[in-house]
Amino acid sequence: MAPLEPWEKVLVDGEKFLQSVHGENKTCIDCHGGMQSPDKATAHTNLNPDPSTGENSVCSACHAEVSSVFSSSLHATQEGYWTVLDARSAPESHAQLETMFGNHCASCHTTCGSCHISQPKNVGGGLFSGHVFEKSPPMTRSCTACHGSRVGNEFLGKNEGFPGDVHFREARMSCIKCHEAVELHGAVDDAAESSESPHRYAGEEMPACINCHPEAGPGQTDNMMHNAHGDRLSCQVCHSITYTSCDGCHVAVSETSGNPFFETEATYPTFFIGRNPRQSETRPYDYVLVRHVPVSPDSFAFYGENLLSNFDALPTWAYTTPHNIQLKTPQNASCEGCHANVEIFLTADKVKESELAANAGVIVEFMPPTMDQIFNAPTMTPRLHEGATQCRLCHDRGVADAPPNPPDHAGREDWGCLTCHKVVK
Repeated sequence: MAPLEPWEKVLVDGEKFLQSVHGENKTCIDCHGGMQSPDKATAHTNLNPDPSTGENSVCSACHAEVSSVFSSSLHATQEGYWTVLDARSAPESHAQLETMFGNHCASCHTTCGSCHISQPKNVGGGLFSGHVFEKSPPMTRSCTACHGSRVGNEFLGKNEGFPGDVHFREARMSCIKCHEAVELHGAVDDAAESSESPHRYAGEEMPACINCHPEAGPGQTDNMMHNAHGDRLSCQVCHSITYTSCDGCHVAVSETSGNPFFETEATYPTFFIGRNPRQSETRPYDYVLVRHVPVSPDSFAFYGENLLSNFDALPTWAYTTPHNIQLKTPQNASCEGCHANVEIFLTADKVKESELAANAGVIVEFMPPTMDQIFNAPTMTPRLHEGATQCRLCHDRGVADAPPNPPDHAGREDWGCLTCHKVVK
């Protein structure tokens, strides 16, 4: 997105603004402070350029309900960053990490004004429409201006060779069609007392695909694949396509200009199915898509040695929900698209040796059975097996005349038995 000219960034469209709700009910000084004067220096005395920031946001006077939750939302607090930093580091390193965060990350937090009035700072800032408040922020000048390198490029189809998300390409939907205000401002769960969240994937899955597609849920559809895979696969496993991963982001401060900067070692296309590292009641999936996040043990070495002393506490191949959904994809074109395709699973050979420990929980050790294995698997008798959930107790050791598991079943989990072995009545 091309930056605005300096005059465009600050020019207030008096005619449009004065006809708006805010222009009719508020003066400039009511929100920004300063003094009424034709002299620029006098007029800007004690001026507040962003009166919507912080706990004393002027927006709360009229929008109390939204402001009360927004101050603790992930957009305002960036708590998701600290959830990750705290997990990978030790308390004695936090002073240096806070300095690092202030230099490289803190400016990314948003305020009411930086969504509804002006562009984000990271693209140079500047008023959207001459200070007219936009109830629905313009997607490409607000949402994807911050969430652009991955989400924006995937959603809009800017990754060469890969189409944009079907919701944008065919339905022309913008971000806020799925990510509604209650989520962006800081959603309050029914079971929670506040909107505080430690991570964007914590708590209830929102938006969830079945919110708009309830007929696609397991048991609610004629689609055999949806019923067969149930909650074991996230929707993106079958309906996403290639997305971006990154390696080795490092931060520093320029010796020449004194400005903070970052460099990423590599950016590349990936598509890998991994075990779910964030499995919960609301995200019950056994398998999800994972993408490499650009962190390394020495990402913040400029600020001190071994600041990420607990680096292996989190995977570098992280749970992801790419925004490039398609109805038809290579992996859902046939059963063999997954069941005979080792290339799309995150196996140990695809992970850097130095990151094997960090990714132990997401690496796929056993491929899904081939269709021949499923069709030729011995059936089970209902008298003995109906309702059974711990098959290995007997079959690993041949207890009670149970046929012992073959060598290729070593290490497999009980929940996978019914994938191949059906109870025949």
